[in-house]
Amino acid sequence: MRTIPTRSATSRTLGGAIAALSLITLSACGSDSGDSSTGAVEKLGKNEGEVSILAWPGYVEDGSTDPEVDWVSSFEKETGCQVTAKVYGTSDEAFNLAKSGEYDVVAASGDLTLRMIAAGEAAEVNTDLIPNYEGIYDFLKDREWNTVDGKNYGIPHGYGANLLMYNTEDVSPAPTSWKAVFEDAPEHKGKVTAYDSPIYIADAAVYLMAHQPDLGIENPYSLDEKQLAAAVDLLKAQRASVGEYWSDYTKTQASFETGDTVVGTTWQVIANLIDPKKASVEAILPSEGATGWNDTWMISSKAKSPNCAYAWLDHISDPEVNAQATEYFGEAPNSDKACEFASEGHCETFHAGDEKYAEKIWFWNTPIEKCLDGRTDVKCTDYQDWTKAWAEIKG
Repeated sequence: MRTIPTRSATSRTLGGAIAALSLITLSACGSDSGDSSTGAVEKLGKNEGEVSILAWPGYVEDGSTDPEVDWVSSFEKETGCQVTAKVYGTSDEAFNLAKSGEYDVVAASGDLTLRMIAAGEAAEVNTDLIPNYEGIYDFLKDREWNTVDGKNYGIPHGYGANLLMYNTEDVSPAPTSWKAVFEDAPEHKGKVTAYDSPIYIADAAVYLMAHQPDLGIENPYSLDEKQLAAAVDLLKAQRASVGEYWSDYTKTQASFETGDTVVGTTWQVIANLIDPKKASVEAILPSEGATGWNDTWMISSKAKSPNCAYAWLDHISDPEVNAQATEYFGEAPNSDKACEFASEGHCETFHAGDEKYAEKIWFWNTPIEKCLDGRTDVKCTDYQDWTKAWAEIKG
């Protein structure tokens, strides 16, 4: 495999304004979106001999990062499709790169998928041509971030929740609610951390759903102007107590270990990596639930190697391969079968297959003008609105 150099990034942050959004009518999703895509193929042909993949760091590994971490070599040997991979650091960056038409496959989080579909950059996927699709958890299939108007636009990969982590020695009593980083944030002023992204507005919305029901929020990614304003007010109040907004998880790990941070948003993998000799921490799913991610492997509507692209989607969904990939990244795999190949305790730690746990996670989605909660009497705010709001929050 040849890896195309890119600017280093180990985050899922969305940071920065999205000029591209002004060119796209995301409200088309759910009506005529996807019409400009290639449509689902009915039959596969001969593999083209190469495939170009755009993905998060750690999703396409060939042993060059770690000799023990390699699921690309077996794919190349079995299919004859030589892999060229480029990693990206933000969903915005991925969207702009995907539009170039240089990539056959894109690994996209839910804050990117609808943009891909609305822009006609994603091809409809015929899941019947992907044998390993059948074994994937049903609760990850046919969801609003990977399926539009009954058309499937990708294959679910791993998933995880954005958790609340706290230093057990500095934060007492042990928190059970996001109240610890909102109303109670002043108790730890300067030592609170939050995820650095406009999509973090949804975390505030999750909290408001539970604590200000009069706002009528039913989906944290579907906010009208009044609801968005309430979330912005909550985050502006939090801003005074935030010591650092994070996007690079290695930096927030270090911040907890040095004591510069004692409470805030985290991923399970960060909690796992923290040296217990440096900091005693716990990571929990709060009572209100949480936001999270379930990434989707998508095929470009401009794919030059669609047959190899389909082969990759099936390979990365193979239980043994999916176990390798999701364990390396630090997330739950997409099937029970994959858990049979994962290291002992991995699936338990990440709650793989626990549908009740997954029901508490609001997986990342793209805010669009057409309300995702089904309302038709108002216009909802879109991602461009959220981007402007985030800049206002951070000041």
